[in-house]
Formats: sequence, structure tokens, C-alpha cells
Amino acid sequence: MDGEVIGFEALLRWNHPTPGFVPPDQFIPLAEENGLIVEIGEWVLREACREAASWPRPLQVAVNLSPVQFQAGDLERSIHQILLETGLTPTRLEVEITEGVLIGDFTRALNLLRRLKALGIRIAMDDFGTGYSSLSYLQSFPFDKIKIDRSFISNLEATPQSAEIVRAVLSLAHALKIPVIAEGVETEAQRAFLAREACEEMQGYLVGRPDLIERYLDLVGVAVERRLYA
Repeated sequence: MDGEVIGFEALLRWNHPTPGFVPPDQFIPLAEENGLIVEIGEWVLREACREAASWPRPLQVAVNLSPVQFQAGDLERSIHQILLETGLTPTRLEVEITEGVLIGDFTRALNLLRRLKALGIRIAMDDFGTGYSSLSYLQSFPFDKIKIDRSFISNLEATPQSAEIVRAVLSLAHALKIPVIAEGVETEAQRAFLAREACEEMQGYLVGRPDLIERYLDLVGVAVERRLYA
């Protein structure tokens, strides 16, 4: 919240040669439906870890995991192999899941999450507050971070209800000693509100817009020489 950059989130974008830009909310559901998300997700993890391992500054990198990746394939083996291949320190990798991961075979998903945590990686609950049973999940698994959904942050100044929900989430998380990151922070007023409520971290247009990592080389500690010769 004080302006120090602590990490990046990997975002997947698709520039198709024919229709042009295809939004992720269009191609991700299709990839989940036909199973390609397992292969795509593994590629994203590998590329994100490989990139982060090259940074002089040991910043974190966050990668979203699909529920399909938990249900199909060997996620634990895949992540372990990627960490070995890229040389990324496990504590620098943060995987983000939604409650969709835990719906269905809850026990199996919970065991897998515990094995992933045993690798040393961090696990965050994404889109917190939008599901129907997020509170029970906090009781079942020691998440390293909670991410407040951007829908609540965007309405902070417009609706008192959103402000109270954010306060309640922060109060709950603080009681459970779980750090909170607010998504979609775009205005100084939103940042000031979150700072007053002791929110630990934020992400959004106010601090950095989605872009190629080459635009953020200064932040990751890459010298001018890499810009010239990479």
C-alpha cells in the first residue's frame, strides 16, 4: 500500500491472426471445455516462472490456475518440474485459485492444495466474496493471501454496501492473520480507503497497467544493457 512493487500477475492475452484480439473471457471457457486449458496452463506457468527467474530482484509472480487443471493431469508433478527447470525459488511463485477448484471433489482438491503448499509455493484465494461458501474454505485451508474481487473495489465510492463488505473481509482476514490484496484499484480515493482499513496490498491501474514485461524492466532490476542487447 506504500507504493513498493512486490510482484506481478501473469495475464494471458491472445492476438489471433484473423479476428485480432480475443478476450480471455471468450477463449478461456472454451479451453476449459475442450481440455486444452491443461496444456495452456502448464505453458503459462513455465513461461511465468522462467521470466521471473531471470529478474535480478526477487519479486513474486502470481499465476491463475483453472479448476480443470486440478481435475485433469498431474498438477503437483507439473509445478514441481517447472520449478526445477526454471530454477525459480518456490516461495516466489503464487498460484491463485477460485472456489471453483474446491467445488466437486472437495477432499481431493484440499489434499492437492496441501501438497502444493508443501512445495513451498504460496496459494491465494482469488475473487473472494463472489462465491457462496468462501468462508468455509478459509476454515479448511490456510491460504497465504485473500484477493478482494474488483467488483467491490470499483463500487467503494458509489455504494456504502461495498465499503462495508470490504471492511468486513479485511476484519475477518486480519483476525485469521491472512494478508489481503485488493484487486482493481484505479483511484487515489480507493487507495486511501484501503490504507485507512489497513489493507496490506493492492493491484490495479493506479499502480500498473497490464503490459509486456519489457515495459517494466526497471522494476524487476534489469539494467539498460538487457534492453539494448536482449
